[in-house]
Amino acid sequence: MPTSHSSSSSRQAQAVVIGAGSAGMNAFHALRQWGVDVLLVDRGPLGTTCARVGCMPSKAMLHAAAQWQCLSQGTVSPVGTYQQPHQLWQQALAVRDELAGAQAQRTLALGERLLQGAARFTGPHTLEVEGQGGEITAITAQAFVLATGSRPVVPAALQALGDAVITTDALFSLEAPPPRVGVLGLGAIGVEMGMALQRLGCEVIAADLHTAPAGLTDPVAAELATAWLGRSLDMHLGQAAQVERVGCSLRFTVGHTSREVDRVLLAVGRRPNWEDLQLQHAVEDWPEKAQKLLNTQTLQVGSAPVFAAGDVSGIRPLMHEAVDQGRLAAWQVARLLGLSTGSEAPQPRTPLSIVFTNPDIAQVGMPWQALDPAHTVIGTARGAGNGRSKVMHARDNLLRIYADRATGRLLGATIVAERGEHLAHLLAWAVMRGETVHSLQELPTYHPCVEEMIPSALQDAARQCQPGGPR
Repeated sequence: MPTSHSSSSSRQAQAVVIGAGSAGMNAFHALRQWGVDVLLVDRGPLGTTCARVGCMPSKAMLHAAAQWQCLSQGTVSPVGTYQQPHQLWQQALAVRDELAGAQAQRTLALGERLLQGAARFTGPHTLEVEGQGGEITAITAQAFVLATGSRPVVPAALQALGDAVITTDALFSLEAPPPRVGVLGLGAIGVEMGMALQRLGCEVIAADLHTAPAGLTDPVAAELATAWLGRSLDMHLGQAAQVERVGCSLRFTVGHTSREVDRVLLAVGRRPNWEDLQLQHAVEDWPEKAQKLLNTQTLQVGSAPVFAAGDVSGIRPLMHEAVDQGRLAAWQVARLLGLSTGSEAPQPRTPLSIVFTNPDIAQVGMPWQALDPAHTVIGTARGAGNGRSKVMHARDNLLRIYADRATGRLLGATIVAERGEHLAHLLAWAVMRGETVHSLQELPTYHPCVEEMIPSALQDAARQCQPGGPR
């Protein structure tokens, strides 16, 4: 609430977007394109989660790790000579700062349409924005897009260990990589950062209660990924880890293995940022958990003129998904305002996730656990049968394509392979376009390349499809 020393003002708009991340920025620009009088609110820091502490710095760190691995093996780095891994770490942070800074400047360029401060609802059509100086701006609008993102989960039992336990938010603020690191959680973030730190010369031990890394459910792919990653990373899957302070260090214990570490990196999930918005003032029958009222198809929160997009929705928290949800939320707002967008509601694209661990781990379309075994065929291709994979010493490369047994229509795929990110994109496009194992074989494939694994897997799947299926 305003203090006696704070100033206050008021604004009116047709719509307000809260959060200037990937979802919020795309919602804002879509609404502007459709002629909506819209304001953007962000509490900072500007620059998007992706650019500051997410997918971009993590890829910069993975690239730095690959360079250091080449240098430590006596290979010449393509970008310069480095004596210590922290030099490459600093280079990666500089790239992060450049990307995040550029995004922040684009946001600041919105001028008076941008309000920097913390937003909280005071009614179904009203909210307050409190700036850093305590000034209050009261805003009245007809509709709202919530794109406030998420934050890393820190279990209460570990909070007492202070800054020795970090998340990626803090990891990318360190001046150099910690010499000894324990990693809790081996989803996409944990696996990527665990591998990057290991390749940068850190001693890493990692654990996860799940029995497969990177969210894999296909048992063949999970077994391969576990063995492949395990050659470089000390992984303990399906086991709980304990962390306790020992002098100036931490003791990381999992099973019969115990290591002293300098830091523990938490990668056990992220929590949507709903709490500070005080949505109970805007949404009737507001529950303790916001997702109970979220319609995952329309993104509307209950019956209120409020739509959630991006990580705050909890729906596949990936950058490209945030972009799609931002545009869908904007379309819903325009529709609520009675405006014509000249198009139907944006349709969801093929689910696609990639873990850039070299080997890449990718999942496309329908996941393995959702397949109906009686109506599905699985076409498999391995690096041992692919010339380019042999040249790259990547004989373990694996591609598993899922298709409908009767029609041959592509359903999805799981990939564990060097350069697997490229296979994943091609197959995501093919799934979305409704291609079949037969039609896709008609397209050209250059020789020699890893992409030749696709026709190999397609041939394997086609042999299993019912005779007389579409050709």
